[in-house]
This record gives sequence, C-alpha cells and structure tokens, in this order.
Amino acid sequence: MPIPAIFIDRDGVLNETVVINGVPHPPQLVGELQILPGVEEAIGQLALQNLPLIVVTNQPDVARGLQSREEVERINDALHKSLPKLMAFFTCFHDTPDNCNCRKPKPGLLTEAARAYNIDLSRSFMVGDRWSDVVAGQAAGCRTVLIDLPHSKADRCEPDFRVRDLPGAVEIILRELQRT
Repeated sequence: MPIPAIFIDRDGVLNETVVINGVPHPPQLVGELQILPGVEEAIGQLALQNLPLIVVTNQPDVARGLQSREEVERINDALHKSLPKLMAFFTCFHDTPDNCNCRKPKPGLLTEAARAYNIDLSRSFMVGDRWSDVVAGQAAGCRTVLIDLPHSKADRCEPDFRVRDLPGAVEIILRELQRT
C-alpha cells in the first residue's frame, strides 16, 4: 500500500545558502556546508512519523560547469551523515535550457522517488524555499509548504502553507498528519 512522504528541498531549507543579487547559491565545497538552526530537531520530529524523508534538489551549477557532480554528491553525503534520518537524495544536475523532467518546477524528482519508494503523492508534502519547489510539489499532487524568504519569488506560486523555516513547516505537517 502506498505511503505518504515528506519531500524536502536542500539549499535554503536544510542548509545555508549564500544570496548574491537576490539569488541563493548552494555551498560549493563540502567544507562550506552549514545546517540551518533547528533543522536537526525538525528532521527528528518528522522521523518519528515513520515516513520517508526525501531530499529533492536542483543543482544546475553542474551543468553550468561551476561545480562538479562529485562535489554535489559529497555535500549530499555530508548532509546525510549529519541528518541520517533523511532516507534518500534525488538530484537534478541539469540547467533550465536542458528542458529535463527532473528540474523543478517539473515534478520528475518527486515522481521518480514515488516509484522507487511506493509513495502516495496525494498524501505527501513538498517543503521548499522557492516558487519552483511549490510548483513541482503541486504538479506531483502533493500539499506544499513554502519557506517564505526574500528570494522565494512567492508571487509566482500559491502554496498550501507559508512558514519562516523548516521547524515551522514541521509544525504544520505534524498537525495536518493528525487530521488524516
């Protein structure tokens, strides 16, 4: 029987980004990875629900030649070591002109994870800090939570919920899970 999951964007949700000219940028090296305050506890609370916690992340700097795929994978591995309750990482290494199905706002990362882990997307949540996370979640049939930051471009989406950070998202998700 399919189960719900929690899909979580990486940069700006789990770890810090560097915002340059209003655009968030991921850590370039594993040594730059810094987990945001409250994230470890928030992930722990979600893990108590025995639901898959799956990271879905766009990493276009690989396609742009600004970062290696291996370094992105090292960052993902380091994040997983710090937050071992995260079940899996699904990463899009393409850029917008590639027109792939896995780059958010398209839902490919979520649908791929749903097939791999027998996930009921209609009972799942997508948490992200950008409009593209919300649109991808909606396209996959998930409920959506936007971590509303200055770079979110929130005017381009209509999330189910808006919060300040991952702990705020977890509070809403736990409340909503109790209702079902």
